[in-house]
Amino acid sequence: MDIATLKVFVEVMRAGSFAAVARAHDVDPSSISRTIAILEDELGFRLFQRTTRRLAATEAGALYFERMQPIIDELDRAGQEARDIVTEPAGRLRVTASVSFGHTVLVPLLPRLRSAFPELAVDLMLTDAVLDLITEKIDVAVRLGPRIDTGLIGTQLMRTRYYACASPAYLKAAPKLKVPSDLTAHGCLLFPYPGYRSRWRFRAKNGEVTEVPVNGAVTISNALALHRAALDGLGPVLLADWLVGRDLRRGTLIDLFPKFEATATDFDTAAWVLYPSRAYVPRKVRAFIDFLKAHTKNAAAKSD
Repeated sequence: MDIATLKVFVEVMRAGSFAAVARAHDVDPSSISRTIAILEDELGFRLFQRTTRRLAATEAGALYFERMQPIIDELDRAGQEARDIVTEPAGRLRVTASVSFGHTVLVPLLPRLRSAFPELAVDLMLTDAVLDLITEKIDVAVRLGPRIDTGLIGTQLMRTRYYACASPAYLKAAPKLKVPSDLTAHGCLLFPYPGYRSRWRFRAKNGEVTEVPVNGAVTISNALALHRAALDGLGPVLLADWLVGRDLRRGTLIDLFPKFEATATDFDTAAWVLYPSRAYVPRKVRAFIDFLKAHTKNAAAKSD
């Protein structure tokens, strides 16, 4: 048996699915199934119990995995460490982020990233689903929110501030907005997640927090589309600085309450860079994280 076959076995055990491993390798699930069948023939025992609904390890398969997993991980780590000594950041880097953050922040950085690390290939998976980094073989995830406790290793990329804002055209025709409670008389643009769709929170400079009920006829599940709707004058919206900072500077969107901090959940939020908890962080991952920190810091400073 070869190392590649054993690696496939370990991946299937971790994912609990032929299909998930097949997606990661961009092959048909039947190819992964055949690889496991060949390994079982060589070993002389079944590794998995297969039914139409689930894939489960046999007792022998679980024991084999327990002994093989650290060996395969050590082989991968040894090869990566050796390559990192003699090469520039290279190879394929799999990164996931939300659609809006990826489109607004990460994609514009790709030309500079490619120029800085020409040997680095990037798979950028933009999705609002929370992907499993181990199962999907993802190197880096960028996630938004308060401090994220996921069992992963993480570092803060940039603090996030939210703004309640609207277009000049909307404000010209709409009832006056002087204090946050005035929002109750307006049809807001809503995000279909807890807090965002029912009440927005505002904190005054003295620390006093006010919760304002919000409602509206338009609810959109994508921040980029909410941003577009706000620019088109459909109503007030609550969006992050990395998405509306340029509009606030240009005046295409107006900060409705500059004397208040705004949020739907927590006032202390950020973008976090997360990666699997490993004893060794590959050079390509370290280089990518350092690059992001340097360039998003500059971007954040420009949006203030």
